[in-house]
Amino acid sequence: MVVVLAAVCLVSSALVGGLYALTKDSIDKVNAAIKSNAISKVVPAFDNVPNDEAFESLGCKVYPAKMGGSAVGYAIESVATGFGGPVKIMVGFLPDGTIQDISVLSHSETPGLGAKIDNGEGAFRVQFQGKNPADFKLAVTKEGGNVDAITASTITSKAFCKAVTLAYDAFKNIAPEEKEVPFKLVATPAQESAESAADAAAESAAAPATEPAPATEPVK
Repeated sequence: MVVVLAAVCLVSSALVGGLYALTKDSIDKVNAAIKSNAISKVVPAFDNVPNDEAFESLGCKVYPAKMGGSAVGYAIESVATGFGGPVKIMVGFLPDGTIQDISVLSHSETPGLGAKIDNGEGAFRVQFQGKNPADFKLAVTKEGGNVDAITASTITSKAFCKAVTLAYDAFKNIAPEEKEVPFKLVATPAQESAESAADAAAESAAAPATEPAPATEPVK
């Protein structure tokens, strides 16, 4: 009997493992597509691949968006605990810290109530757009903040504010050199040669004139 049960467990484990292996790639592709779509929604147009340049900041995933090598925005993934479970969002910041937009990645909040945080479910997310947390307090009005909570969904509203706050903290923690990558022009060899010649001519013109040697009297 024990042998039979052990065999059943082994077969079941193998089936579950095989099913997971078969579906893992599909699940990963779906999640990657959701994140890529969210990134493109919350930051300005970019010409790099943010996912390839992603890095961690205070436990949040940061996706830098660049155009011509210069930073145009940062999509930051964060999560907080809501009424029904984790509330995961993607917050888009401009280089000065202004919130461009926010996209909800996943949640388990109550339909018709907390679920109003979701994309297209009302005006809750809109009140964050164009605001800079430096002077816009990320807390519900009941707690002295600037955010109007969803009616009968204070816990969800507070969780959303917490997730945005975590994303903003991660943004502030990004090194200054990461926030702005200046666009540099590379000189061609001909340009470098011309610049060197011009520098040499300038130095020559600036050099003091050499005084003539004193004249000597002829020997008689």
